[in-house]
Amino acid sequence: MHVLVTGAAGFIGSFTTHRLLARGDYVIGLDNLNDYYDPAMKDARIDRIRTSENGEHFTFVKADLSDREAMERLFADHTIDRVIHLGAQAGVRYSIENPHVYCQSNLLGTLNILEGCRHHEIEHLVYASTSSAFGSDTNMPFSPHRGADHPMTFYAASKRANELMAHSYSCLFNLPCTGLRFFTVYGPWGRPDMALFKFTKAILEGRPIDIFNHGNHSRDFTYVEDIVEGVVRAVDRVAAPDPDYDTNSPDPSTSNAPWRVYNIGNGSPISLMRFVEILEEKLGMTAEKNMLPMQAGDVIATWADTSDLKADFGWSPTTSVEDGVSRFVDWYLAYYNIDMTTGKVTHQEVP
Repeated sequence: MHVLVTGAAGFIGSFTTHRLLARGDYVIGLDNLNDYYDPAMKDARIDRIRTSENGEHFTFVKADLSDREAMERLFADHTIDRVIHLGAQAGVRYSIENPHVYCQSNLLGTLNILEGCRHHEIEHLVYASTSSAFGSDTNMPFSPHRGADHPMTFYAASKRANELMAHSYSCLFNLPCTGLRFFTVYGPWGRPDMALFKFTKAILEGRPIDIFNHGNHSRDFTYVEDIVEGVVRAVDRVAAPDPDYDTNSPDPSTSNAPWRVYNIGNGSPISLMRFVEILEEKLGMTAEKNMLPMQAGDVIATWADTSDLKADFGWSPTTSVEDGVSRFVDWYLAYYNIDMTTGKVTHQEVP
């Protein structure tokens, strides 16, 4: 297939691109390479894609999702069968300070993707949503068959809006759309603003790590390659109308239009303190902990009900947090040329 992957220089987008190329697909990768975090990381991910298996089947396009003319050219100039829309302004905290950026990227950008899919007869649109859409819900595990109408941050609201926007296009234009609610993704090549990356850097540099809500959090940490497995299985299974859909008692995860929403999570949450312990064990170092109150817009816990993944795809995530954290640390030490055998930690970024 010829697949458009938006956010191809991002954490999940780059792994998804690798997976598609490895199985023989052609990928058009879109990214604006913004400076929300170090663009050098994004450049390194793109270089890694170009030098990977079937890297010659990768075409990179630098453009912004919110640029309507650029997006129209993108769909007009390239053969595209299916779309995996992972590009977005990420970060829950940042959305509190800069909501307009999220409006441009996550709302207008997704509208431009939907319009491109509509006018170019795209077979299937798969897009990233978030566990944050469940918001103030404390009924766990989080089920996509229950409503998600109380988001607590503008980031979450923008992602929930994407689900509803996609539903309208499925209804109006018979565009098959599948939304995937990701649960706390981590792993090698991750974002520097995420907890595992920040914790590892701080511990290695002998600085304290910030533990919010005094450590009374739990998260359904999900390894990036498990996320990608779900993404690829989803793009291959084109969304179809639910034959059992009842308009008198509508299921929030299905529709009489070709539209679906799934959770992708590990299905086994662990406490934040246990997550830190696993990292300490891998590093052979103890973290100094700065215990802080709850952050605005944060939630106590997340836990994914992934029964639909198993029912529809015959699969569910399998990577343990212990294995996932170990793989991240191995990558981090190699990427930043850190030699811990000498007892001295140097932190020098690879050029």
